[in-house]
Amino acid sequence: MDKAGMTRRVHFSPPAVGGVSLLVVFAVLCLTVFALLSLTTVRADVRLADASAQAVSDYYAADCQAQEILARLRNGETPEGVTWSSPMEGGETEYSYTVPISNTQELQVEVLVWPDGRWSVQRWQAAAAGGWEIDEGLEVWDGTPF
Repeated sequence: MDKAGMTRRVHFSPPAVGGVSLLVVFAVLCLTVFALLSLTTVRADVRLADASAQAVSDYYAADCQAQEILARLRNGETPEGVTWSSPMEGGETEYSYTVPISNTQELQVEVLVWPDGRWSVQRWQAAAAGGWEIDEGLEVWDGTPF
């Protein structure tokens, strides 16, 4: 009560939901979307890194196996799966073999071996395994009207 004996009414208004509140909601929404995009990118990077590590591991396993076959050739053995040609003019024999790297790649090796123990690698290359077929099924508009 005030001095005159009257009661004073105090009016409380609810907090205003204005532009600042909408801006905060929009900022939180944007940060959530960016966080989800970052998480998706990290997961994709992890999958790519794992696939790359597996590809490198598979290549070096095939390389090690090809080196073992080469060592056997240098010792005068002809392992199974190795093809060879008849001795050439200088007495060297050409050997060729493939070692699978994955379902889609193989390591192709060609090496010359001389009777005196010298050797020379002619080809040591990762290549696509299997055949490759041209797909000519795509029809392209030649510019003539319908």
